Amino acid sequence: MTDTIGELQEIARQIRIDVVTTIHKAGDGHPGAALSATDLIAALYFRVMKVDPARPDWAERDRFVLSKGHACPALYAALARKGYFSHDDLVGLRSLGSHLQGHPDMNKTLGIDFTSGSLGNGVSIGLGMVLAGRVTRLDYFVYVVTGDGEIEEGVVWEAAMSAAKYRAGRLIVFVDNNGIQSGGPVEQVSGLYPILPKWEAFGWHCQEIDGHDFSQILSAVEDTQMEAERPSLILAHTVKGQGVPFMIGDNSWHKRVPTRQEYEEAMRALGGPVW
Repeated sequence: MTDTIGELQEIARQIRIDVVTTIHKAGDGHPGAALSATDLIAALYFRVMKVDPARPDWAERDRFVLSKGHACPALYAALARKGYFSHDDLVGLRSLGSHLQGHPDMNKTLGIDFTSGSLGNGVSIGLGMVLAGRVTRLDYFVYVVTGDGEIEEGVVWEAAMSAAKYRAGRLIVFVDNNGIQSGGPVEQVSGLYPILPKWEAFGWHCQEIDGHDFSQILSAVEDTQMEAERPSLILAHTVKGQGVPFMIGDNSWHKRVPTRQEYEEAMRALGGPVW
């Protein structure tokens, strides 16, 4: 577990290097979405969550659900750097015979708690995990990262209603609010905004943070852990493509592969090696 903000920033930088490198090598992937969620994932795995890579099935571990499964290169990089599997495996992303699928698969990859791909299901699955912990008298937390475009799905709001009803205080949901979904700016695609009042109306404990500021991320999580009976929503304002200057805010990078020249430019920006 890391002790300082500087250490978390360095881990996040390394994860971003892995994201761009593996997508470039794979010839497929979603860099923009992975880069916007990187800091949230780094904070959870390297500072917040109670996990043990040597015991991936440990019953008392905290659970993590990447509901926006297309951002999995960031999750795979975190798992590798945490020690769940070899860092060398990352170059197998989306390759035949590799355990690193284009979306997380709990039956193939150590450390994955939920198979995602079809958007919108993570909050309900997270709720189910919390309720299972209640029945088995295990006190783990469940952390979910969902996309802002993703929460246009109706099943998300059914889960939000149920989580409040069942007083699922150990359910903590981050909305990766980068403002852009595959079809364009969220505010133009749907009537989603404002986001927080909607979750508050469902009875959730809500906060709003800068999703790239580790101090704010950690403070928000600490605050949510004090909630005994209300599920928590952390609206994390992020930037699509964060860390790579030419990707920032450019929705063409929702699903796009860097050319060799772009890859080298990204490595210069991130201070990473060129493979």
